Parts: sequence; structure tokens; C-alpha cells
Amino acid sequence: MARPKKKTDLMFLAEEQFVALMELVNTLTEEEQKAPFTFDEAFLSKKKEQHWRRDKNIRDVLIHLCEWHQLLVNWVKKNQAGQEVSFLPSPYNWRTYGEMNEAFVEKHQTTSLEQAKDLLKQSHHEVMTVINSFTNEELFVKNQLSWTGNSTLGSYCVSSTSSHYEWAIKKINQHIKNKQ
Repeated sequence: MARPKKKTDLMFLAEEQFVALMELVNTLTEEEQKAPFTFDEAFLSKKKEQHWRRDKNIRDVLIHLCEWHQLLVNWVKKNQAGQEVSFLPSPYNWRTYGEMNEAFVEKHQTTSLEQAKDLLKQSHHEVMTVINSFTNEELFVKNQLSWTGNSTLGSYCVSSTSSHYEWAIKKINQHIKNKQ
């Protein structure tokens, strides 16, 4: 499905991709789920994205998703309450958000895989509730919400859900492929 441009498509694709992600994780044994990623240097040298080196296991990927859910939820709630804040918390910006992602991984080094799964399920539900609280126009028509700038709220929602789940699925599939 193409990138969603209306609420029903966003809700459907976010849920579909979330289920696909969780089903993929659950096809693995507990040992495989907890195994460290073993991307070799030849593979990593072809990848420019920091996340290939940053995330060391499936838990790190799931926590990354959870933390981005929380960014979205907190951003929406604060702005709805009249407290204008940026999507990315200070001191981060779109040039330095890689450092924020690193901090997320560091923050969760004592989080178990089971806790990460539970946190992700909870945050996914919370994000879906937030998305559902908006109209199609509020989500996908520009200038509906003063705090979304030149973008739409729906664009942030797609990025924090279905697009991010797709990224996680690809990464975990690469882990599976690499283990064979």
C-alpha cells in the first residue's frame, strides 16, 4: 500500500504493519529473539544509516519504536494543551536526532526483551488512540494544526507507525537472513 493520505488508510496500515512485525518476532525462538545482531563488516560498510551499527538486537529495535511513539504522543498532548513544543525534544533537532536515538538505546540497556515487547504494545495502542482522536482533515490537510508547521500531523503519524514498522521488519528480516 502506498503511503497513507487519509485516516482510514493510516489506521489500517499502522495496525497491519504492527501485527506483521509482532508476528515476525514471534516466529523466532526466544533464543533467536535475544540473539545479538551479527551483521558483518562487509555488509555494514555498504550501509550509510547509523541504525545498522546502533541497534545490537531485536530489543533495541522494539525500544526504538516505542520511544518514537512516545515522542509523537507527548508532542501531540503538549501541543493540544497549549504548550507549543517541537516534535524532537531539546537539545535535539533533525540534524542531531541520531544522538537521541543512541540515547534511547543506552537508556534501555536494562530493559528486557519481554518488557520491550510490552512497552511497544502499550505505546502502539496509545498512538492508535491518539490518531483515532483526530479527523481526517486534522491529520492530512496542511495548516489545520498550527504546531505541525509545513507538514501534516498524519505525516508524523505515518512516520512513527507504519513506515517505522516497515523499517523494523526489514531490519529483523536481515538479522534472520544473516543467521542462516
